[in-house]
Formats: sequence, C-alpha cells, structure tokens
Amino acid sequence: MRRLPTAAALCAGVLLLAGCAGAAGERAGADARGRDPAHAAGPLVRPARLPPVVDRVRTRDPVVFLTYDDGAERDPGFAGLVSERRLPVTLFLTDRVAGPGYGHLARLRAVGASLQNHTLDHPALRGLPQAGQRAEICGQQHKLRSRFGIRPHLFRPPYGTYDTTTLRAAADCGITAVVLWRASLSADGELTYPHGEPRLRPGDIISVPSAETESLTPAERTVRLLGEIERRGLRVGRLEDYLRHEITGRRAAGN
Repeated sequence: MRRLPTAAALCAGVLLLAGCAGAAGERAGADARGRDPAHAAGPLVRPARLPPVVDRVRTRDPVVFLTYDDGAERDPGFAGLVSERRLPVTLFLTDRVAGPGYGHLARLRAVGASLQNHTLDHPALRGLPQAGQRAEICGQQHKLRSRFGIRPHLFRPPYGTYDTTTLRAAADCGITAVVLWRASLSADGELTYPHGEPRLRPGDIISVPSAETESLTPAERTVRLLGEIERRGLRVGRLEDYLRHEITGRRAAGN
C-alpha cells in the first residue's frame, strides 16, 4: 500500500515553493545592476506616517533658509562665499546634473553646505508609478551615500510637483520632510513669491534655482540676496536643524 506524505512533509514542500517564488520575484524587480532601486538606499522600512510638505518653518527666530537646486554651480567664488560667511546653505542635488561635479560639492560640504536629495534624473514625479518614483528618490539616496557617506533626510521634488505617491515613495526611501519654497530668486537676483505676502518673513524657505543663461554668478546672486535678507533684519539659519525641531514638535503633538 502506497504511503501518503505526512503533514510535515507537505508543509516543507509548500515553504520551499514559496521561497523560490519570492526569490524569483526579487530578481524580476531588480534593476540592471541586480539591485532593486527601491532598496538602493538600504532595507525598506515603511514609516508610520508620510513626510510633511513644507515651504516655510514655524519659528519666531529672525531667520530664513537658503536652498540651491540641481548642483550645477561650479563658481569657485560661491564656495569661498559660503566658507567666508559661514552660510548654512542646503543643496538639493540631481545626479544627472551634479554627478560630474561631485568633487566640487565635496568642497562645499567641507565648508558647511548640507547635501540633500533632488532625484537622479530630475523628472516631474506627479503621476508616475510608485516604483518609478521610488527608483528616482531611493536611487539618489544611494548615490549620495556612496559618494559622501551620508543618507539625506530632506527631499525636493523637481519643479515642486508631487502627489501622494511621491510622499509614500519618499517615506520608503527614508525622507522625513519634502521641502518646497515660499520665495524664489530669479536669474537677475530678484525675489519672486509664488503665493502669500510678497516679502520675506521669518521662517521662509528661499529657492535659488540653477540658471543656464544667468547674468550674475551664483556668488553674486547670493550676495545680492544676503543684502535683502539683512535689510529685513533677518539672517540665514540652518534648515535641517529647524526642520528637525519642528517635525519633532509635530509628532509630539500627534500631527
């Protein structure tokens, strides 16, 4: 008489098949380098909440925050200005733009600049599938960690466009805040305001976009901006420190 397999043997077979299917699924989702781009910055740990989106920081301190996009600036005078004035600037880097100049960015980081995430290739993220958005954000996390040994926790979406999928992808990649801006510096050194009162206020985040045909160098634009900041009785603060304090406060309040 033929013996039927025991329950233990059946369970072992089911587990073996499940393990093989899981391994195949991981291989199918990996990128051309054999690594799942969504996990490029490390193991995926899904946070309990989505990162907040901010264009200003709630503070009574007379500070504003200087942020620079893409990482195309190669002006030696800019690094000298950051060093001389000890400016706590934040650089949101796109690998496609900044990649050839990472050595220059290392010098900026050495004089106090903070390096944060602005995607690998600078696409408009809103409407893209979550896998694609995670690949852009987590991929740049991996690039910056491999180049500088850092893991950014701030993210600026290209063009300032995002959706709920962007926030989920950013959270998956270890981002704690999505940073927009309340004021932007034009190529000729003038401030513009997308919304709200058209003047600098404490806590405002200022964006300094890259400009291919600018009439002023990054250092000259920054000097002009610093003059406006000082005329308003303000100074430049370190965005990361203020945001960390605000996010901690929001979580303590249950927001």
